[in-house]
Amino acid sequence: MKVKLAAAGLSYERGDYIDALTLLSDLVDDSRNPDVLTLLAETFEKLGFEADAADLFAEVAQARQDDALLRRAAKLFAAAGVDDRAQLYGMMLFERKAHDATIAFNLAKTLRKGDDPRLAGLVLESLAESDDEEHLTLAADISMEDERNVLTLDIFKKLAARDPDDPYRLFNLLSVARNFCDYETIETIEKKLTAALRMGDPAVLAGELPYGNLLYCEDERINRLATNNSWGRLTASPMLARQRRLRPHRWGEKIRVGYLSSDFWEQHATMILFQRVLELHDRDSLEVTLYCYTPPHLKAFDKGGRERWGWPIVSLLSLSDAEAAETIRRDGIDILVDLKGPTSASRSAILNQMVAPVQVAWLGFPGSGLNIDCDYVIGDPIVLPSTARPYYHEKFCRLPESYQPNDPVHRPLPAPKSRTELGLPEDRFVFAAFNTPRKIGLAVIDSWAAILRAKHEALLWVMIDGDTHRTNFLKAIAARGVAAERILFAPKMAYADHLARLQAADLALDTFPYNGHTTTSDQLWAGLPVLTVKGTNFASRVSESLLTSIGLPDLVAPDQDAFVARAVELAKDRQAIAAYKARIAENRFRSPLFDAERFCRHLEIGYRMMADSAKAGAAPDHFDVPALPPRAEPFA
Repeated sequence: MKVKLAAAGLSYERGDYIDALTLLSDLVDDSRNPDVLTLLAETFEKLGFEADAADLFAEVAQARQDDALLRRAAKLFAAAGVDDRAQLYGMMLFERKAHDATIAFNLAKTLRKGDDPRLAGLVLESLAESDDEEHLTLAADISMEDERNVLTLDIFKKLAARDPDDPYRLFNLLSVARNFCDYETIETIEKKLTAALRMGDPAVLAGELPYGNLLYCEDERINRLATNNSWGRLTASPMLARQRRLRPHRWGEKIRVGYLSSDFWEQHATMILFQRVLELHDRDSLEVTLYCYTPPHLKAFDKGGRERWGWPIVSLLSLSDAEAAETIRRDGIDILVDLKGPTSASRSAILNQMVAPVQVAWLGFPGSGLNIDCDYVIGDPIVLPSTARPYYHEKFCRLPESYQPNDPVHRPLPAPKSRTELGLPEDRFVFAAFNTPRKIGLAVIDSWAAILRAKHEALLWVMIDGDTHRTNFLKAIAARGVAAERILFAPKMAYADHLARLQAADLALDTFPYNGHTTTSDQLWAGLPVLTVKGTNFASRVSESLLTSIGLPDLVAPDQDAFVARAVELAKDRQAIAAYKARIAENRFRSPLFDAERFCRHLEIGYRMMADSAKAGAAPDHFDVPALPPRAEPFA
């Protein structure tokens, strides 16, 4: 055996792997000698038989307790696509050497291919300790799947520090800092951005996602400069749109409407708003198809909505953008409505493949989808005033009341919880602030602190979870002269329980420049008045739209100073607060805001106007949907 093994070794060294394989095959038949198996594994690896090589390395590694060979086995199984074996041996190695970043890196890559990619978070701490660029980049990707993990902020700070001039890393850090209420980092980056813009360097925003820009900037001219197109390769152009509209298309008696989204599960914010409209669509004049790329772990949260909506759902999850576009074209869709826009998990780039004669943006993104081929954006006269037209390539389809649908049937309306149940004092004025923490910017904290300083006995009830997040918020508010005992933290809770607690507050304080959207309508639905500031872009005008639609335009302050003054004034006037709550209760089932049927009919009129224009060969143009006569009686 020794002679043949030596001969096989010489053949291997010469690169004659076939001869080595022939010699070794005879030896393996006689013995499972570890030296023979190791050389045979190396020969298989050279010949490209990765799975066979991995099998042999694993056998020898376990016989000899050799971690180096086990590492090779795990790596080769991963390369061969044998993920279960790669994960098995990767976990064995990780249990022995949890602080080895290379082992953690290889294991994380295989875990991310599994049914639940969040399992990769098991090795995040080891990756975060590494200084290797590739390790940190993977750690950053994994950490974004759990926004509350305290390691996330440290990882993104390390990456940004490695290349301070990289705009993509800068904006990634800014986004994470917002999630963690790290106002020192936010202030540093925003000052840097402001200085660059003042120096005439708009290119600095090219690395910023459009959504991120809206969180601190309400200048529609500047919003258009945030053009990070990381969610799609193909971009829109006027020529592309003209070519799409000139393609032959067969129109039917019914308008075929397709909705495109990753959010087709009933507890997502979009579907909380939209699902009743889906149920109410006129089946005599419309055929609706839902084009779905909702991940399986989110679909699992759906408790019957997908069946209840009553329309075909076509999964695009396993298809490329080109394949998805071809699927939609084959279905002959007349109007394709993108419910995502340039947001997280979006596949809006599908629209850049000339999919339908009419393509529309609605609901998912409050602004222009800069790199998305859309003919229209659906809004209303408040969120899309005529003065905003120069900042959109889309034409405006303006609904007569609010652009936002609402569901008065499936949305819970539980009995209000008492302050005693919630641990709130009975005799104090309580301001509520339930928007996501990333919307709480420096200007918002300045205004909230000014209100609390002026109304000494008032409390702020704010929905911020996580020790790090809360500590950072308290630090920022204390720096503005407000003691920690004035802040009450509201934990996240089940949706119905959340709605039940809202009316225990006296007045909700909105965020700006990015208002509450679903949050504002939730608060109004539950009977809590909301005070907002008049905005200057779509995202900052939404609460005004909702308040106007329910008959409370007087809760829109003209500017931030007036916002502070009005909040202080209302905190001294319990009768005014009671009157606002009574008006909401009176208008809930009378005003247009929660009238899903009325909204649906207006939306369908808009679709017919779009379709008629396209059939006539006319280029898209701005139009307003005429209002139906007001209701004489409550709708519910």
